Amino acid sequence: MFILRDLLPPLQTHFSKTALGKERSALFVYTLLSVIVPFTSSMTSNLWRCLESLFGIEMKQKRFYTFMSSTLLPWQRLWQSVWRLIPSPETDGRLLIALV
Repeated sequence: MFILRDLLPPLQTHFSKTALGKERSALFVYTLLSVIVPFTSSMTSNLWRCLESLFGIEMKQKRFYTFMSSTLLPWQRLWQSVWRLIPSPETDGRLLIALV
C-alpha cells in the first residue's frame, strides 16, 4: 500500500484549510482506506464500523452519514485529480473502464 502515500495527498489538497476542511480531508482518506482494506464490505454502515474498530476514529453514526451525504465534498475536483493520477489510462489506444 505504499502507492497510497503518493496518491492520497493530492486528493486532500481539494479540501479547505479550515479546521472543518482538515477534518473532512482526513475522514475522506480514512473512508477510502476503509473501502480498500478487506475488513468488510463497502456498505456505508460497515465503513463506519471499520473507521471505529480498525482506525480508532470515534464518531457518532449520524455525523458519519452527514459527512457521506454532504454536498460540500469537492467531487468534481476529486474525480479530475483521480483521472490525472492514472499514468496511462489507455490500453492499445482504447480506454478500459471496469465497474465493480
